Amino acid sequence: MSKNAMLAEPGFVLAERDLQPLAIGAALLGTGGGGNPYIGMLRTRELIRGGAAVRIVPLDAMPDGAMVGRVGGIGAPLIGVEKIAQGGELLRALRAMEEAAGARMSALIAAEIGGANAMAPIIVAAQAGLPVLDGDGMGRAFPELQMTTFAIYGNRGTMTALADDKGNVVVLRHLVDAIAQERFARTVAVAMGAGAGAAGAPLPMAFVRQVAIPGTVSQALTIGRIVLDARGRRQDVVGRMVEETGATHFFTGKITDVRRDLLGGFVRGHVDLTGIDRWAGAAARIAIQNENLVLWIDGAAAAMVPDLIINLAADSGEPITTEMLRYGQRVAVIGLPAHPLLKTGPALAVVGPQAFGYAELEFRPLPDRRLPA
Repeated sequence: MSKNAMLAEPGFVLAERDLQPLAIGAALLGTGGGGNPYIGMLRTRELIRGGAAVRIVPLDAMPDGAMVGRVGGIGAPLIGVEKIAQGGELLRALRAMEEAAGARMSALIAAEIGGANAMAPIIVAAQAGLPVLDGDGMGRAFPELQMTTFAIYGNRGTMTALADDKGNVVVLRHLVDAIAQERFARTVAVAMGAGAGAAGAPLPMAFVRQVAIPGTVSQALTIGRIVLDARGRRQDVVGRMVEETGATHFFTGKITDVRRDLLGGFVRGHVDLTGIDRWAGAAARIAIQNENLVLWIDGAAAAMVPDLIINLAADSGEPITTEMLRYGQRVAVIGLPAHPLLKTGPALAVVGPQAFGYAELEFRPLPDRRLPA
């Protein structure tokens, strides 16, 4: 290949220096879930240091007929910290899916950009020599498989491959819908130790281009770079985040109670905060199902899914995943509006507050304060 042809290739090659900002941005977009990205960052770093090169490409870089693979971890985020993955689970799941579907993948995409799952397709791409699409199926993290834009907007390919750290691989076929896919895949993941690597049925690029949330790998990188730059300049990181992303700063407080229970392959519970600084005297509660679902301030719902509710360490701006919340932490709670694809009627039926059991809540979207490009 000529030098000019190489320069003309779309997208960019992920460098080692990109991994820390990507992990920070993915943790923030994960709204508390998606798994802790630090371990995935270390695994990706070692692959890059070993010579792997991963190109991140825009959604228009692949032909319509190219088949796209989806990979990610399934299970409770807490397990990802307590039980370190072996490292080959996702690749084994992908290969099993290719064999079952009779198709080879031309590119990979994250099922969700949040947390460790942002690193999942990058790790597999490094192992398999594939590009990664700059997008995902959520624009954040959600706890269940049917909560992707792929499923919401028409994908009926529910075949799923799961692999564990022991070498076991299970392929689920002929599932009637995405709800059944979630139920059976979750059961298998629990049997695999409450966490597994998963690969979804291949999707044609023409469909992915229509329904994926675009540009989310780049968005995570941008967010992470803002955090690191603000720290380096000794600036107020939370204030800088609000200024540059258009986030809403809802609350700053000290955690007074954390309740987490591992139930059915999910971490469910809540975190309570007592206000500090200008929120002194106020109280907040955040409901959790792997991710942050609803924020109440003094008993009134202030933000809710599908909009993003994010906990940041008040001093450093470091995103705090739900499994890392601890009594006494000082936390700034910010919110970002979800992508428009998550706020349509069909989407809200799957990822709105009522879909999580909050029948009394009518979705009220956050204002979009994002600054013009």
